[in-house]
Amino acid sequence: MSARATTRRRHLGATMRKLRARTGMTLEEAGQLVGVSKATVSRYEATEGPVKWLVIDALCREYGASDSERRTLVSLAKDSKQQGWWSSLADHIPETMNLMLTLEDEAVREDHFSCVYIPGLLQTRSYTTALQQANEMRRSPEEIERLVDIRMRRQEILARPNPPHLWAILDESVIRRVMGSPGIMREQLSHLLTASASGNITLQVLPFSRGAHCAALGSFVILGGCEPSLDVVYVDLHVGSVFLEKDAELDRYRLAFEYLRAQALDIEASRELISRAKEDLKDAKIEH
Repeated sequence: MSARATTRRRHLGATMRKLRARTGMTLEEAGQLVGVSKATVSRYEATEGPVKWLVIDALCREYGASDSERRTLVSLAKDSKQQGWWSSLADHIPETMNLMLTLEDEAVREDHFSCVYIPGLLQTRSYTTALQQANEMRRSPEEIERLVDIRMRRQEILARPNPPHLWAILDESVIRRVMGSPGIMREQLSHLLTASASGNITLQVLPFSRGAHCAALGSFVILGGCEPSLDVVYVDLHVGSVFLEKDAELDRYRLAFEYLRAQALDIEASRELISRAKEDLKDAKIEH
């Protein structure tokens, strides 16, 4: 991402566009209500450029934003020049991941459905390393280590005083697919069992016995803000990643997650299935 536009500024602009669209106002109408030009409102909805938090506050009030939405957006406006911990590593992070890290840094909850790999926030270092080594894009050992370091740093949000709540639903194939070696996979499954005992992590497994399900085509994450209207969906596609924020798109993925949550095993049964998968690897050749 350009150094001229932080990911916070990009998120702010996208959300201001969304709020105005919700009211049906034109740029000119919104500007007249708060005493600024049409061009100023347009600039505030762009991905870069300076903003005044007082104008953001006024626009939010005219758009009928909730107090929680308004406070969040004013905070974004005040911090729009702030770079996250990952900014110094921007050359090694894809643009989509740059935005993902910003949204995740500000999320109060994350709902994950994974049908291929363990979610990044729950991966062990060995599992992440094996995953990067298996990537079709060949990387040097130094590049792999740097990417693994970034993922491990990302996991620190779960240890904050007020961490986001992580609700992860894993297709059974995720816990059965051996990544790296049986030893690495047993360590990973042990880590899942430990993580599932945390008060801010809920873990479910969707077993093979459930058959076809509503998200069979891909993994996704719903990044939740303090208000549902600020939610963003991150979809991991084979050819890349996309972010979705339209109300109809959000409703579709929220409904899909509710169906998956209902189809998946309960928390205790999920732990038992993970434990069995771990035991199934007990007699396999252990190597790292």
